Amino acid sequence: MKHRLVFALLFVSATASAAPATLEPLLNSIAERLTIADQVALSKWDSHKAVEDRPREQAVIASVKTQAADYNVTPEAAEQFFSAQIEANKLVQYARLSEWQFKGKAPDTPRPDLVGKIRPQLDQLQKRLLQQLADFSPERSNPHCRQWLAVAVHEQREPLAQIAMARATAELCLYAP
Repeated sequence: MKHRLVFALLFVSATASAAPATLEPLLNSIAERLTIADQVALSKWDSHKAVEDRPREQAVIASVKTQAADYNVTPEAAEQFFSAQIEANKLVQYARLSEWQFKGKAPDTPRPDLVGKIRPQLDQLQKRLLQQLADFSPERSNPHCRQWLAVAVHEQREPLAQIAMARATAELCLYAP
C-alpha cells in the first residue's frame, strides 16, 4: 500500500525555496512506517505486550548503524534518524492503545502477525528509509529544511499524524534557525 503526502504548497513562503524532490519519497516512507504503528499497536493490544521493547529497538539501531555505510550515511546519522522513527512509532502506539482502552475495545480489523508479517515489512522499509535519508542528506543543512518539514507536518489532517510526523522528522534538519 502506497502512502502519499500531498504537497499542496510548493512554496513555504514567497521567499522560501521549493522542497527538493528527495524530500517527498522520504516523508512518504516515514508516513508509511507510522501507519504500520497502528498494526503494531493492535498486535500489542491482543498480546498485552508493552509498547516499550528495548531489545527490539536496540536491534533496529544496531542494524541501521551497521548498514549505514552501505548507503553513505554515517552511523550516527542513521542512529539519530531511526531513534526518531522509533519514538514516533511508539507515540502512535501509546495513543492508539489509550484510545482503545477508553472505548473498551480495539477496532475489529485483521491482525497481521507481528513477527511473521509486520517486522519483515519494517525491515524492508528500513532499507528504503536509509536510501532516502542518504538521498536527502545534502539538503539537511539547507536553511529552508525546517520550513519544508513544517509544511509536510501540517498537511496531515489527523492531529496524531501531525504529532507523530513532527517527532519523526524533528532531527532531520541540521540547520538551526
